[in-house]
This record gives sequence, structure tokens and C-alpha cells, in this order.
Amino acid sequence: MTGRADANRRRIMDIALAELLRDADASMDQIARAAGVVRRTVYGHFPSRDALIGALVDDAAQAVADAQARALRDVADPAEALARAMLAAWEIADGYRLLISLAQRSVTVEGIHRRLEPVRRECAAMLQRGLDEGRFVSPLPAVALAYVREQVLFGLMQAVNDGVLAPAEAGRSAAVTALTASGVPAGEAAELVTRIGGQRSGAQ
Repeated sequence: MTGRADANRRRIMDIALAELLRDADASMDQIARAAGVVRRTVYGHFPSRDALIGALVDDAAQAVADAQARALRDVADPAEALARAMLAAWEIADGYRLLISLAQRSVTVEGIHRRLEPVRRECAAMLQRGLDEGRFVSPLPAVALAYVREQVLFGLMQAVNDGVLAPAEAGRSAAVTALTASGVPAGEAAELVTRIGGQRSGAQ
């Protein structure tokens, strides 16, 4: 694909994300009009609406992977690493909350989980280190804990979408929940997440 075609595809995806977050039932025609192109141009990049949504989910999964990798860089304490990874992942996930809910109707849930496999593997390695060092305590193996962490994110995304949890509280809640699920005492987990959250706010 040429550089110009790549740029056109990227622009269509950015506009499609905005349109779908505004109107979950936005059609390919609506997306084409918003992008200022004819419908044929959109279909030239994406053969179906499901394919377009799948590409957006790919983008979301890659953004989560990149955010997690940055959060884990040079962090020695597994509990701090888990908290930072959850906070970073939520910042990305929060922007895609409605898309993920929509994607579950078009892209299979299995497909979403498959896209997140690299994130899960990296998380499982971090969790295993925490278990080996005694920082985490759980009857579950690290791989299973990684699934639990993933489902915490999905569950809280849906809770925010359903209006039972404030978006501003969700990232902190996700991090504290993941830590306590890994055996970190609740008080320590809350204190750690508060400290990290303050550091992240100060760095911005």
C-alpha cells in the first residue's frame, strides 16, 4: 500500500472511530460522508463494516500493548508494574469503551481475545515474576491471573458504559482490583495506586 493510500486508510479509520463512538449504528455511507469520500473509497480499504470495526479493534489492541510496554519499562516491583500497566491500559481502553461494546456484536469475543494475546503473555510473565518473588499470592497460575486482569478491564468498561461506575474512578478501580486479585492487601493496593496516579498526573 502506498504512503498516500496508508494516509487515506488512517484518516478513514480515525473518522470512523469518531462516528461510531457518536452513533454506534453509523453506516458505511455515514462514515464515507463524514470522511468526505465516496462509499467506494471506504469499501476499497474495508470490504465490510465488520472489517472496518475489526481494524479499529486491532488498533485498540496495539495501543494497549504499546501503553503496557511503556508502563512496565524499568519497573522492578511486580505490584507497581501491575498497577502501572492497569492504569496505562485503562487510559487506552476508556477511549474505546463504546467501540469494544459494539465490536462484541460484530467481531467475535474470541477475536478480541486473540488480538490481546501479546498483552496477556506480557502480563502473565510479570505476574509470574510476582508469584515467584512472593509479591503476589494466588491459588491461580500466572496465565489464569492474566485472564482475570483482562476481564477486570472488560467488566469495568461495561460498568462505565452502563452508568454504574464513573469513568474518572474506573482506572483506579481497575488497578486496585487487579492488585487485590493477585493477593496484595487492599489497603496497600489502594495506597500504591494513589501514589502512582499522583506521579502520572504530575508528569503530564
